[in-house]
Amino acid sequence: MLVLPSCSRRLGGDRDTVSEARIACIMPTETLTGPWSPESWQTRRLAQIPRYHDRERLHDVLARLGRLPPLVTSWEVEALRERIAAAQQGRVFVLQGGDCAETFDDCTSENLVQKLKILLQMSVVIIAGLKRPVVRLGRMAGQYAKPRSDDAETRDGISLPSYRGDLVNRSAFTGPDREPDPELMLRGYERAALTLNFVRSLIDGGFADLHHPENWDLAFVSHSPMADRYHELVQRVSDGLDFFESITGTKIHEARRVDFFTSHEGLNLYYEQAQTRFLKHRGAWYNLTTHCPWIGARTAATDGAHVEYFRGIANPVGVKIGPAVTADELRELIRVLNPENVPGRLALIHRLGTERIDGKLQEFIEIVRAEKATVLWMCDPMHGNTEVLQSGIKTRRFDRILKELEDAFRIHREQGTYLGGVHLELTGEHVTECLGGARGLAEADLHQAYRSQVDPRLNYEQAMEVAMRIADRGGRAA
Repeated sequence: MLVLPSCSRRLGGDRDTVSEARIACIMPTETLTGPWSPESWQTRRLAQIPRYHDRERLHDVLARLGRLPPLVTSWEVEALRERIAAAQQGRVFVLQGGDCAETFDDCTSENLVQKLKILLQMSVVIIAGLKRPVVRLGRMAGQYAKPRSDDAETRDGISLPSYRGDLVNRSAFTGPDREPDPELMLRGYERAALTLNFVRSLIDGGFADLHHPENWDLAFVSHSPMADRYHELVQRVSDGLDFFESITGTKIHEARRVDFFTSHEGLNLYYEQAQTRFLKHRGAWYNLTTHCPWIGARTAATDGAHVEYFRGIANPVGVKIGPAVTADELRELIRVLNPENVPGRLALIHRLGTERIDGKLQEFIEIVRAEKATVLWMCDPMHGNTEVLQSGIKTRRFDRILKELEDAFRIHREQGTYLGGVHLELTGEHVTECLGGARGLAEADLHQAYRSQVDPRLNYEQAMEVAMRIADRGGRAA
């Protein structure tokens, strides 16, 4: 087990700012499953964890990373938990979206503006349609690691470690590039900090002002057959704000500065561990790399390292549940990750595919109801509908994505539960990675702008179509 020196902490002013934060402070938290510390995951079954051969170098990197300032604060984390609690009651909708995997090279002002624009644009459409607030949860500022089906990749008879994202190794197919490099965790922290700083500056500067959503326009509105519908929804929001402010004589300041939260899959637990801190004023451990980390479907084993790590942090957390999850596994996940049934703590992100959602989602809902568990139900209509074409290209069919989302709304309505959010892999760029959509992208079109190194994403037109489908739930039980 990797154990670093004990920590000394200074609490004052912003008490989440830690002067000498070391990650191996052993201040165990007693839970139903035994004592916990930020590194206790290392005693559990490991999956999708990089194999760093130079342990001394890894030790040094984690010590350096642990001394750096936190990327987010517990105040922000707790604010998100309150909003997720409201979404669990059907009073708020959670829009979670962004790249399947961020790359360091994509940390540019243009790319970040496009990502923020598409999420803002989608959210204003959903607000107008559902008539409820939207929590914007970006898959950004930390989504630098990805799980892989195989540990190795073979080309022309040569086998090398699989590319696991920029946080772990490099994509070029050479021995040195594919060797997991702990220094990349420092580069990931730096890119995440730059991303958060820029996004916060844009929001504080009024970029997200709901009074002027026309400032966010992407090329979508100039030629899409849904442009008129989009402008109608945007105008409805703007007119509503103007009307309220004119009759009350007060400004809705919250409409000028929206809340924006970050999320990523907590895959490389060394990185997550390094910024996990015990805050005396809250009496709890927080992962301060992000507001809301989630557990992927490949790492959701209850006896595994990831569930062990996640059970000890106070952040709201998500867990992906696919069709292979058994009733006993789901019960145990709920009991381990939220033993006190805290509102706003746990999101279940179902990713089932169009062929399996009808039977499996009802089963999941019945289990959660029997457990009397408070959860946020979210739909990931992307991962269960991934396919590889004969050409070898990985893609998703847009009509299947929409169908799974529509089925999820229907099933939750029939079961008397709320679908409180959606989890999407998307981009504000005009990529050609998913088939179908407003332009009817065909297989022959995919080569035009297929840029993802991992999973296919919705482009901005397709993402806006999804937002409008969600908005159309307004007036109907969502």
